[in-house]
Amino acid sequence: MKSLDVSRVPLRLGNALVESAGEYVDVTDPSTGDVLARVPRTTPEEIDRAVDCARAAYDGWSALPVVERAHRFFAFATLLDKHKEELARLVCQENGKSLADARAEVRRAIELVEFACGTPTLLMGDSLEDVARGIDSQSIRQPLGVCVGITPFNFPAMVPLWMYPLAIAAGNTFVLKPSPLTPLSAMRAAELFYECDFPTGTLNVVHGDKDAVDALITHKDVRAVSFVGSSKVARHVQQLAVEHHKRVQALGGAKNHLVVMPDGVSETTRDAIMSSAFGGAGERCLAGSVVVAVGTAGDNLLPMLRDACNRLTLGIALDEHTGMGPVISPEAKARIEGYIDEGTRSGFDVVCDGRKAHAPNAGGTFLGPTLFDRVDPNSRVAREEIFGPVLSIIRAPDLESAIRLANSSPYGNAASIFTQSGGAARTFASQIEAGMVGINVGVAAPMAFFPFGGVKDSLFGDLRMHGKDGAAFYTQQKVVITRW
Repeated sequence: MKSLDVSRVPLRLGNALVESAGEYVDVTDPSTGDVLARVPRTTPEEIDRAVDCARAAYDGWSALPVVERAHRFFAFATLLDKHKEELARLVCQENGKSLADARAEVRRAIELVEFACGTPTLLMGDSLEDVARGIDSQSIRQPLGVCVGITPFNFPAMVPLWMYPLAIAAGNTFVLKPSPLTPLSAMRAAELFYECDFPTGTLNVVHGDKDAVDALITHKDVRAVSFVGSSKVARHVQQLAVEHHKRVQALGGAKNHLVVMPDGVSETTRDAIMSSAFGGAGERCLAGSVVVAVGTAGDNLLPMLRDACNRLTLGIALDEHTGMGPVISPEAKARIEGYIDEGTRSGFDVVCDGRKAHAPNAGGTFLGPTLFDRVDPNSRVAREEIFGPVLSIIRAPDLESAIRLANSSPYGNAASIFTQSGGAARTFASQIEAGMVGINVGVAAPMAFFPFGGVKDSLFGDLRMHGKDGAAFYTQQKVVITRW
């Protein structure tokens, strides 16, 4: 980072960098184990100060015309683009994902800011003349107040920008709490934000874990909470937010299924599956973690995936030649290895064992790609979110069985089918229980102007992230009935 010393990561209260009085913990580079910085556990008093800064800024900011608010995000998007390589390298260091993955993440993050530039159109209401005799009616959208964002480690640059650009452009002010594992890129983006003439207090950043989350959610001046993380924590966030009368959107975990029909087996499909399963070391809520091979697809696809796994280059995140970097932490590595142990004990065909991969750095938390075949669909490996580079293949006799198997999952984030049959694709899209559906697409990630989110235990709350849902979440409607 250029102008922000990260030896002790500060809070951002308004446009000031403030050293926390809380306990500090290490931020480490997963590729090497080196300490990058120390991040605080924000104190309750500091949480109050952050919310107070946001509350103090709200009246003046929300009173600005929406066009003036949105105009500043053009400058923010331009500045982020200027610093995109710097941000991508920060993501590599703190998260461990490859440079290619990090660059793609930052590009998507900037698209979210560009989307917020269109807020004037997104906030337009409706009107109806003569809804009754001599009476006109119109609906308008107005901001809520102080909004909070709680973001995960796996997309440290992008997910914060799912939230605060749209919220702030809509007239709200914001308090962000990034993951303590990956706070550096979020802090750098916040620094760039304040170079774009935003008023003091429109964006604030605090740090910490569960105590900080609970303090933000229960704060009397917080009106809305956005969260991305595990389903267990998402459920807690929703329950606590509802109990304290907050608006809430909480995106949870996933177990995404990739259905491959016999006519869908190809090198393109193989590449899409590899990118879906092992991009970001499988630590993505859209990672394909189960391939459901229909009929003869399994026998034809298996050697292609095995060879691709053997060719995948494990390496340091900042190395341009790295195909897959490390997982986020030693704790994550141990948890993932536990699932691999269980799959091996269960007698599934171990096509590739990531535990045996050569680690390019002894201090890093590296795991190679693991591929299981003929996995029991009722096993923990097949049903639980592993959040790592583990791909299971399950065999199914036909499309109906494959859809039924995928729909038996408690999760419903994303699902994809690979086929050349329009009829099969239409049936899949209609019947699959998932919020995001791919047709010959391995990662069914919507662009910024479509909503992002799942169903079942992948979504807690009613509205999804960004798109029109995001604009609706960060505003409240008012209906005006007029007689003259």
